Amino acid sequence: MKDSYLMRFAFPLFLLIALTYATHSSGATEIQRPGEALGFAPHKALYAVKLQSAKSGSQIINIDGHMYYDWTYECGAWSSKHRFNVLYEYADSPAMRISSDFSNYEDYNGSTLNYSTIRYQDGKQYENVRGHATAFADKKGEAIYNEPPGLTQTLPVGTLYPMAHTIKVLNAAKDGQKFLNATVFDGSDEDGPVEINAFIGKQIERADIMDQIKDNKALDETLIDGNARQIQLAFFPLNKQQDLADYEMSLTLHDNSVISDMVIDYSDFSVSQTLVAIEPVDPTETTKACQ
Repeated sequence: MKDSYLMRFAFPLFLLIALTYATHSSGATEIQRPGEALGFAPHKALYAVKLQSAKSGSQIINIDGHMYYDWTYECGAWSSKHRFNVLYEYADSPAMRISSDFSNYEDYNGSTLNYSTIRYQDGKQYENVRGHATAFADKKGEAIYNEPPGLTQTLPVGTLYPMAHTIKVLNAAKDGQKFLNATVFDGSDEDGPVEINAFIGKQIERADIMDQIKDNKALDETLIDGNARQIQLAFFPLNKQQDLADYEMSLTLHDNSVISDMVIDYSDFSVSQTLVAIEPVDPTETTKACQ
């Protein structure tokens, strides 16, 4: 199972915001964080990962685990970290525990991305992906992998990284658009960029969101007490010609970039990812060294 579904949208094209600077009386220069103007909220979140359904004939009988997500600003870039720990149980083969650590560092202007992913099966490492990518609005870019050595991927003109894609989707929603197509690269595997078709739904009523989280003291309501929309995404590999998506997802995306609920549909089973804990992150703590 591909466990990078959140990173492909974190969520997350060309950034529609300009990088600005402010000068302090001391003469130091501080980068202004673009997401602040958009109302983005740096945060730490914990999601429960569960099997939602399985089609007849599927070998999957249960999926159970969690995903930890940490997103904030760091020295002119968005920094995100994901940690998965998920148990897969099968009808006629031994259970398997997959864990992974994923991180990326995406600069504000959408041109560069540093990425790293390590995956483990039953405690033994089986995949290590690291590298650096450069994307452009007017010409092709490139992802150069340190691990595995020698691997490169061509990035089509206008390729977006995860946060830039998130911004593009949210701005499209605010402009009343219903559909958005983009090429996105997140460095989570060796497969290169993917094409994502986003279908933007109507706003979700605040009462419906708050009803889902009532009595959960681990959720900071200030982070999810705002506008949200239902977004559907379909993922297509660029290196294959196919009519059907590799997988699809439906998610509740808030205007502050928080994802409070998600369902991922594969060909023979579906997985839910439900927010169970969230708290804000103070970006001044992560940007002190940048001033």
